[in-house]
Amino acid sequence: MSEKEILRDQARRLGVIRHFEEVTKNISKKCRYFGISRLAFYRWRNRYQKYGAYGLRDRSRRPLNSPRTTRAEIIAKIIYLRERYHFGPWKIQMYLRRYHDIMVSTTGVYRILKRLRMN
Repeated sequence: MSEKEILRDQARRLGVIRHFEEVTKNISKKCRYFGISRLAFYRWRNRYQKYGAYGLRDRSRRPLNSPRTTRAEIIAKIIYLRERYHFGPWKIQMYLRRYHDIMVSTTGVYRILKRLRMN
C-alpha cells in the first residue's frame, strides 16, 4: 500500500470520528451511513484517543511470534551437520531422526538452509 493510500484511509477515519463528535452522537446511524461496523468505529476512536491521528493508520497484520518455528538448537544442529559433513537436506533429516529423535521434514531442512544461504 502506498503512502498516499495510507494517508487517504487515515483522513477518512479521522473524518468519520470528527463527524460523530461534531454532528451527532448516534453511533449506529453514523456507522450505517458510512458503511462501517460499530466495532471498527470503536477501535478507531480508542486508537485516536490514545495515539492521536497517527493511531488511525493501518497496522501490520503480521503476527508477533510464530508458535511453530523451528527451535534454535535444531537449527544449530542443521548448521553443524551442513558445515562439518556437507550433508544435504535429506541426509540431515535422516541423521536428526535416527540419532537425535528430531522430526524435521526434508523440505523444512532445505528451507532453513536456503534462508541461511547455505544451500
